[in-house]
Order: sequence, then C-alpha cells, then structure tokens
Amino acid sequence: MTKIRDEQLLQAFGERVRSLRIERNLSQYELADTANISRSQVKGIEKGDINPSLCTMAVLADAFNITTSELTDF
Repeated sequence: MTKIRDEQLLQAFGERVRSLRIERNLSQYELADTANISRSQVKGIEKGDINPSLCTMAVLADAFNITTSELTDF
C-alpha cells in the first residue's frame, strides 16, 4: 500500500512526463519507442500508477533530451 505522499509524488512525476510529451508533440507510442519501454509503461507512469526505476527515469530523460534532474523538476 502506498502512502498519500508517495501517491502525490507519482502523480506529479506522471504529470511532468505527460506535459513534456505533449510539449514535444509526441504520442505515448512515440515516446515509448524512443525510450525503448512499453506504451503501457508510459501510460502507467503518466497516470501515477507506476513507480518508475531510476533507469526508466534516465531513458525518459534521454528521450526528451534533458537531464534526469530536469525531468524531476516539478
């Protein structure tokens, strides 16, 4: 069971990923392909249902061409 604080953090991170994806005019499929992860994983992260690993965060940052710290700047 996740704590409310954890749920809020996952929601904020998911909103950040979604915002960056839309800003770059990418579909979930395109982001998933670029980051070499599944579309369902992108969807779960954006919804705050998945707690991404540090490695997943790194590949997402690379896909957006930003640093990991920029990805978590929310």
